[in-house]
Amino acid sequence: MSVVSGRCMMLRRFVPKIRHPGLKDGLRRPVWGRGIFVSAITYAKKMPDRPPPVREDDFTESFLKGTGPGGQKINKTSSAVQLKHIATGLVLKVQATRSRTQNRKIARQMLAAKLEEMEKGSESRTAIIAETKRKKKSSATKKSKRKYRSLEIAKAKEGAAVEGDLDVSK
Repeated sequence: MSVVSGRCMMLRRFVPKIRHPGLKDGLRRPVWGRGIFVSAITYAKKMPDRPPPVREDDFTESFLKGTGPGGQKINKTSSAVQLKHIATGLVLKVQATRSRTQNRKIARQMLAAKLEEMEKGSESRTAIIAETKRKKKSSATKKSKRKYRSLEIAKAKEGAAVEGDLDVSK
């Protein structure tokens, strides 16, 4: 019997204790500091979908030589893209990168966005994004004005308290 119990003791060392997930030290006491947090879920407002790409038949595409910073290579290669929408006469020139393929992709996206803006006006994706940026900026400026106004008031109170004109206990 001693040999069997000795083997069981050896096995117990290598086999981990099976524990209930909500209890600590086997089944003796529950764990309260588990790090479970409950918070309110906030959903971001869903932005409108991106405008669909413009059909290839609706515009003409030409490649122009680039200008501006970037060295001689920019001036020698025809990497700038010019798109002209046939129906509206809208002309768009893009030279965002040195790569012609990236400029083509960017130009098509910009053309689709411009056409959507012309169609929908204030309901377009770009107008909605611009409105949210404007609101964020105005709230940030309001916040900074409040902050500096409160700092000025605190400094004024402190200066008056030093002179003995104001009771700080308020």
